[in-house]
Amino acid sequence: MSFLSKSLLIFSTLFISQSYAASFNCQKATTATEKTICEHRLLNDADVKMSTSYNILRRMVPMGTRSVIQRDQVKWLQFRDRCQESVSCLSQVYNMRQQQLDLHFDRIYKMGPY
Repeated sequence: MSFLSKSLLIFSTLFISQSYAASFNCQKATTATEKTICEHRLLNDADVKMSTSYNILRRMVPMGTRSVIQRDQVKWLQFRDRCQESVSCLSQVYNMRQQQLDLHFDRIYKMGPY
C-alpha cells in the first residue's frame, strides 16, 4: 500500500469518526435528547435522513403548504424532545416523522409528471 493510500485511509477514518454527527452540531448539543442522538449511530442516521427529507420537501411545496410542514416540524421537535434519553422512544418518534414526510412525498409524486 502506498504512502498516499495509507494517508487517505487514515484521514478518511479520522474524518468519519469526527463526522459522526446528526443534522445539528453534536459538539454544541445541550439537551439530553440531542446528546442521546449524537451517542447512538442509528438515531444519528435517522436524524440526518429526516432532516434531509424535511429540507427537500420544504423546497418542493408551495408557500401555503410549506408553512404547514414547518409548523409540523416544530411540533415534532417538541414532541421528540420529550423522549430525553430513551433510545426506543426516539427511534419510534423518528420513524413516525419519516413516515409523515414520506406521505407528503407520495402526494407530490402522484401529482406528476414533471
